[in-house]
Amino acid sequence: MMRVVIAVGGNALLRRKQPATAQNQLDNVRVAAGGLAAVARRHELIVVHGNGPQVGLLALQSEAYKEVPAYPLDMLGAETDGLIGYLLEQEIGNALGAERCVATLLTRIEVEADDAAFDAPTKPIGPLYDAERARALQRERGWAMARDGNAWRRVVPSPMARAIVDARPIGWLLERGAVVVCGGGGGIPVVRDAHDRYHGVEAVIDKDDCAALIAERLDADAFIIATDVDAVQAHWGTPEQRAYGEVTAAELERAVFAAGSMQPKVAAACRFARRTGRAAAIGSLEQIEALVAGEVGTRLLPL
Repeated sequence: MMRVVIAVGGNALLRRKQPATAQNQLDNVRVAAGGLAAVARRHELIVVHGNGPQVGLLALQSEAYKEVPAYPLDMLGAETDGLIGYLLEQEIGNALGAERCVATLLTRIEVEADDAAFDAPTKPIGPLYDAERARALQRERGWAMARDGNAWRRVVPSPMARAIVDARPIGWLLERGAVVVCGGGGGIPVVRDAHDRYHGVEAVIDKDDCAALIAERLDADAFIIATDVDAVQAHWGTPEQRAYGEVTAAELERAVFAAGSMQPKVAAACRFARRTGRAAAIGSLEQIEALVAGEVGTRLLPL
């Protein structure tokens, strides 16, 4: 039996351009839960999920209510942790049956107040917009916007995860045999002041960065990034496109990938492999059992 950390992207739970209805999210989670439950039957399992589409939707809803100031991103992130965690907890539990407990833990992640990311927003959240609507949101709300394929999305600060404030209770739950859903959306970003008190900050931590830290600190045997593509691709979108199979961290670190999509995944997987000396993998959520077994996807060797 291994201890496995699986990072599931927010876009795997709410497909690109798919209406953000409750039923769509529930349907997608049910599909994902079947594969995650199959892994949990054989291994200790920690699930970390993204929340980009969901936190962006909550931000829009918060902006629309003018009676009070819009809620900050750390609070909105906590709300999405509860929402997505509930769906995963219920559907993984339904798939496993009563013999296994599934627990969701709201997870605070410490970041540094002087992280350069606060001056250069890069993390995409929320829905896709056309150029005209993106320009209007920049004017009306002061949002930073960046291109995402042929469309535009809001981008927010994404500081590096430095410490898991709630690491001990994650360990306690694992020791009691629970499947743990934690670090949702990259965790709730907090900074620590001179009196060792924590305070939330306006940011969204990259979920793969957070998941890699959780995998490292919780001594995971394997770190898996489950997304909507079969493998990491070299020369994406060109005639020279090819999939990486088994590859060293050093080789992937020399390659160039899209900053807002594959690059954070590659960086997180390489960091885990190098720091722990254990393999990481990137591939399709639909093939999660084979991905954990090292049979498909891109497998990173710690070299």
